[in-house]
Order: sequence, then C-alpha cells, then structure tokens
Amino acid sequence: MTDIAFLPAHQLAGMIRSREIGSLELLDHYLQRVERFNPALNAIICMDIEGARKRAREADQVLARGELWGPLHGLPMTIKESFDLAGAPTTWGIPAMRQNIAVRNAVAVQRLLDAGAVIFGKTNVPLLLADWQSFNEIYGTTNNPWDLTKTPGGSSGGSSAALAAGLTALELGSDIGASIRNPAHYCGVMGHKPTWGIVPPRGQTVSGAMAMSDISVSGPLARTVDDLALALGTLAGPDELDEPGWRLILPKPKKTKLAEYRIAVMAEDPNCAVDREYAERIADLGHTLAKAGATVSFEARPALDLRQSHRIYIKLLRSVTMARIAPEVFAEWRAKAAALSPGDESYKAQVARAATILHRDWLGAHEERTKMRWAWHAFFKEWDVLLTPAAAGPAWPHDHVGDRLDRKITVNGKLVDTSEQLFWAGISGVVLLPSTVTPLGLNGAGLPLGVQVIGDHLQDLTTIEMARLIVERIGGFVAPPGY
Repeated sequence: MTDIAFLPAHQLAGMIRSREIGSLELLDHYLQRVERFNPALNAIICMDIEGARKRAREADQVLARGELWGPLHGLPMTIKESFDLAGAPTTWGIPAMRQNIAVRNAVAVQRLLDAGAVIFGKTNVPLLLADWQSFNEIYGTTNNPWDLTKTPGGSSGGSSAALAAGLTALELGSDIGASIRNPAHYCGVMGHKPTWGIVPPRGQTVSGAMAMSDISVSGPLARTVDDLALALGTLAGPDELDEPGWRLILPKPKKTKLAEYRIAVMAEDPNCAVDREYAERIADLGHTLAKAGATVSFEARPALDLRQSHRIYIKLLRSVTMARIAPEVFAEWRAKAAALSPGDESYKAQVARAATILHRDWLGAHEERTKMRWAWHAFFKEWDVLLTPAAAGPAWPHDHVGDRLDRKITVNGKLVDTSEQLFWAGISGVVLLPSTVTPLGLNGAGLPLGVQVIGDHLQDLTTIEMARLIVERIGGFVAPPGY
C-alpha cells in the first residue's frame, strides 16, 4: 500500500470496480496518510470520517451485488472548502461564517457524488478566496509539501497541497484569478480552468447568490491528464434550468498526434516579469516540441493589445469580486476612487475604480472584451494552443503581513508587486478561455514549475490533450520527497 495513494484516480476507480481493492480499504489508507502528513501541511481542514466510511462501505456492498454508481464509484476524494457539501461548513475563511453549515450540495459536488465519489473532507482556502496563499483565521495556514516555508498557492491551495502529498485521489477547485492554475504550478500537479460557463457554479457561495459570476469557473485538479479529462466529463454540462433544451458536447482534440499541432509559445511578456529560469524552461519546452515534429512559433500572438487586455481584466475582475462588499466598505472604496487623479494607473487605483464602476462603463469593458474574444478566435484558427507561464515564478515564502495589495515577491533579484502575476491569470481568464496547467519539472532550487496551455473557446479537450503530449515528452507529476 506504500505507493497506491499516488496512483491515478481513474486507475484507482478501476481497481475498486474490479474489486482489487475496496473503497473502504482505500479510504482508510488515505485517512492514515492524512493523520501522518496533514498536521504539517494543514491542507485538509474539515473531515466527516464516519460519514465517508459509511458511504465507502455501501459502495463496496452495492458493487458486490453488481451495481455501479458511476465512473468514480467508491473513489475517495476531497473538495475545496468554498463548495457546499451538505452537513459541512462553508466559510470561505470568513470568521463570521464559522457556523455556516451547508444544507445541500453544490451542483459540482452533487455531480461527483452521482458519479460515485466518496467525499471525505474539504481543503483550505484564503480569506474570501482572495490570495495566492491559503490562510485564514478559522483554519490557519496551508504549507507547500515541497517546502513547508512556501505557499502552495491560492485560492485552491489546500487542494493542490493535498494532491501533491498523496492525501486524496482527486480535487475540485475554482478559478477567477488563477486559483486552480497557480496552485497546480506551485505544487507540481495538474489543473484545468474550463471554458467559462460549462461547469455550473451554483452552490459555491457564502452569500446565497444564484447568478453566475463573470470570469469565475469551477474545475478539477489532479495528478494525471486522464484524471483531468474524467473529472471534467463528470462536472461539465448545463444546470437544471437549461438541461431540458441544451446539451454540451465538447469537441474532440483538434489533432491526433503532436506533429500535426501548431503551437505558439510566449515564455515572457513586458506586462509581467518572469523568473529567468522559468522562462527558459518554457522556451526549452517549445524547442522540445518542435524537435518532436510540431510547428512551433515564439512570435505568434493574437491581434490585440495585451496591455489593454490586462487593464480590461482587472476592471472586470475587481468589479465582480467587489460586487457584494458591505455598504460601508463600498463607501470607502468610492471615496478612494473619487480622490484619484485621472492619470493614476496604479493597481490600487484600478481596483478602486473597478469596485465602484458604473454599469454603462462595465458594458463598455464587456464590449471590448467581446472583441478580444473574437481576436483570440481568429488566432486559434491559425494556432492550436498557446503556451505561457502560470505565474511569475515558483512558489514563494509565506507572507501574511499587511494589506494583500501591498505585498511583494522577488523576481530575478528585484521586488515586484504580487498582483503583477495576475497578467498570466487574466490572459485567458478575461476572454473566458480554457487553460490547462501541467508540470514542467523542478527548478534548480527543487521547486515545481508548470506551463499553462491555453486553447480556443470550448476547446477544453485540446488543451488537456496537449498536456498529455507534453507529459509524454518531458514527464508529469512526481511526488515530493518524504511523502
């Protein structure tokens, strides 16, 4: 049982179906690993052990009678704390929501359960899901299994840490500002940010909101490409209102082999400093894929201004993330926005203006975004995918001091705002496109790196397939030492 925790989720599910291992037996193995490793990691912050054992036992019993719940039958897994799981707290790290116990499952959670999953716990997040770290007053700080002094990312940081350490078979995360992608990159696992709207978000809220938020998506984190594809197939599809008349049939991958692919590579950009070694590794990947027969360009870009694209992203991002702030907080931001000089284009100024944006101005930004979506669509008629960084560099030291907007990280020996990394989040986020992050291996300091694979609208299976082709050339997930 030493290595079984790291086996692919689809393989573990197959072993349960063939009765090579029982669901309860596998669950108990994961629980033993949680007991051993989680105290130092603090990745899994809430568990229903007895409830999970009851469901796992039932999974084994019905399987013995020849019944199968679905493709995840009996598979033990965890989910991000922000998703409603009936009977468990959903707090988003907000102290005042400590006693907020969900009465029903989020749509995505219910789909995992309907597919047969055994959900035994929830994983840590930052306050309001608003950080590239994962810490809050309720549950404390989650550490990166590759280096406990470093962030595992956020806001799905507990998800990525639990996966990397072999504490769970599969994970469910969410992403509006790289919250699936940066944790996958920092912890050396895989993550997929789906095309916006294909996975219903209902039930991922502490406010009771029913409307679908702009840019935000729900999607899987895993250790293998096949697991990403399996989980996405389980999660994606219309919500109940649309289900009577709509169907989602994601297109198959654009090509069948690497030599047929046209790949654009953007290892760095003036809008965001990128760690030199990290940029070189992405460029090296482009050369490796070219040597393997793919058509690769280091110059091809969509016909748009990426600096303006980033401005639109920040405007739309911060308008939606600030949409439900308390009236007194909104009044503070309105006062800050009113006091700004017209020429102030600092990040804080952009946030203040976005937090108090008029609807007519939001519609103008949305129109500009829509034109950019068409520019990307034209680009993807010529190129199948674009490879980019997922962040400015590898995981960085925990930093919980002061205002989040004032924090810095070191990139190539210089201090830069952590918020600059949002460029790599927004490049696909603002235009609602799918992105898959897959491992690039370790840097010279022994920390994981990942590459972001961006594809056209609804071409989720193409970005996942490109991740598979990358894994075949350079390898994929490896377990951190000691786990």
